[in-house]
Amino acid sequence: MKAALIPLVASTLVTSVAAHATFQELWVDGEDAASTCARLPANNNPVTSVQTNDIRCNAGASPAGSVCSVPAGGTVTVEMHQQPGDRSCANEALGGNHFGPVMAYLSKVDDAASADGSSSWFKIFELGYDSATDTWGNDLLNKNCGKQDVTIPSDIAPGDYLLRAETIALHTASQAGGAQFYMTCYQITVTGGGSANPAGVKFPGAYSPTDPGIKVDIWGNDFNEYTIPGPPVYGS
Repeated sequence: MKAALIPLVASTLVTSVAAHATFQELWVDGEDAASTCARLPANNNPVTSVQTNDIRCNAGASPAGSVCSVPAGGTVTVEMHQQPGDRSCANEALGGNHFGPVMAYLSKVDDAASADGSSSWFKIFELGYDSATDTWGNDLLNKNCGKQDVTIPSDIAPGDYLLRAETIALHTASQAGGAQFYMTCYQITVTGGGSANPAGVKFPGAYSPTDPGIKVDIWGNDFNEYTIPGPPVYGS
C-alpha cells in the first residue's frame, strides 16, 4: 500500500489541517446545482467519533436553502474540495495522503428541508481499495476534480430524501479514534421511481470504532485488502 509514502506520514500529520475538505456541490444529470441544496458543515474539519449525531450530516451543518429535484434512475455527482467555494482542479479534493473509501447513502424523510438524519439510511454507492492498482476511492476523487457520480436507484419510492456523501481518511486509523470522517447531506426530492423502501441503518449505530474498515493500519506491510464499513449497497 503506497509503501513509498510511508516516510511522509509524520509530515502529513503536521499539515493535515490544510488537507481537510468538505463535499460542497451537487450536479443532477450533468446540471450544476452548486451548493444550493447542500447542508454545508461549519468548517472543513473531520468528524472523528462514530458515536455522536455529528456522524449523520457533519458538525454544525444547518438545513440548506433549497431542495434539488432528482429523477429516480438519474445520476447525481457529489463534489468535494478543501476550501469553501474553491472548485479549482489545480488543488486536490482531499490532499495530504488522506487515503480511504467513498460512499453514498439515502434516507427517506417527510421533509428534506427539516429532517435531522435520525431516520434509516441505505447505502447506494461505495468505492474502496483496489489492491491491483493500489488505488483508493478518494484517489479517484482527486483525479476527477473532486467529483464522484452516484446513480439514484430507479425503483425507490418518490419523495423527499437526504443524500449523504462520505469519505473516510485512514492515514492515522491504526489508532483508536484515528479515522477521519468527511460527510455532507444534500436535500433532494426523488421523482418517478417505484415503490421500494429499502431497509437501512441508523447513524450513529451503523459504524463501530473497531470495525475493520475504521480501525485499520493501511501502512502495514501485510495490508492488501480493505473492508468498507456499513451495510452492503442496496440492490447488490
